[in-house]
Amino acid sequence: MTIETSIHPSSVIEPGAQLGAGVRIGPFCHVSADAILGDHVELVSHVSIMGATTLGASSKVFPMATLGAPPQNTKHKGGRTTLVIGANCTIREGVTMHLGTDGSRGTTTVGDNGNFLAYTHVAHDCEVGDNAIFANGATLAGHCELGDNVYVGGLTAVHQFVRIGDNAFLAGCSAITGDVIPFGFAGGNRASLRGLNIIGLKRSGMSRAEIHALRRCYNLIFDRSRTVAENLELARAEFSDLPRAMKIIDFISHRGHRQYTVPRLKGTAIDDDDDED
Repeated sequence: MTIETSIHPSSVIEPGAQLGAGVRIGPFCHVSADAILGDHVELVSHVSIMGATTLGASSKVFPMATLGAPPQNTKHKGGRTTLVIGANCTIREGVTMHLGTDGSRGTTTVGDNGNFLAYTHVAHDCEVGDNAIFANGATLAGHCELGDNVYVGGLTAVHQFVRIGDNAFLAGCSAITGDVIPFGFAGGNRASLRGLNIIGLKRSGMSRAEIHALRRCYNLIFDRSRTVAENLELARAEFSDLPRAMKIIDFISHRGHRQYTVPRLKGTAIDDDDDED
C-alpha cells in the first residue's frame, strides 16, 4: 500500500522545499525553501528544518529537533552551505545539527542508519559515518571526523578537529581532545585509551584469533620502550596481512601533527585496562 504525503495544517512548508513520496509532517513543523526531504521521512512535531538541509529517506525526527541552523562560528560570513543527513536515521528530541561554514568544507555530513538520542549535537563541518550511535547529550565540536560504527557515550564532548576511527567506542561523560584509533575504547577527562572495543569487535563477527592478533598489534604500537614511529614500522612488518591492524597503523601514520589519544601509564588512578577477552 502506498503511503501518501501528509502535512498537518499547522506546519509551514516554504515554497521550493522538495518533499519525497510518503513524507509525513506532524503539527507545528517548519521546513525551509531550500530543504529536501527524502521518501517516507517523518517529522513527528515541532521540528525545524532550516537552510539547505537534505534529510535521507525513511529518517524520523522527533519534537524540538533543529536541523540546518547556521553554524556557531564567527568566521562564517553567511554564504550558502549545507547539511546532508543520510537515510534511515533516528533523530530524537532536541537534537541539533548545523550547516557547514563558508570558510571551510561548506557542508556537514551524516551517514546512513544513525541513531541520535535526545539533545545530541553535530557542529559545523563535521563528517559522521554510517551507523553512528550518540547517547543523550553527546556533542561534537566543529570539523570532527567520525568513521563508521562509532558509539559516543552520553554527555561526552569531542574537541574540534578530532578524528574518531571506525568502530571506536567513547565512554560516557568523557572529554575527547585527541584522535581515537579505529576499534579503540576511550574514556575519561581528559580521555585516555582503555584498550580495544572488544564487545564491538565480537559483535562485528571478528574471531577470537583475530582479536588476539589485534590486541598484540595495539600493545606493540603503544610500547613505551620505543618511539611510536619505531613501533609503527615494527607493527607494519608484523601485521601487514591483518586489514584491521593496518587500519589502525595507517590512521596513526597519517595524523600529521595532530594530538592522539594514548593509554595511560599502568598504575595510575583511573587506569582500568579491562579489555580481556
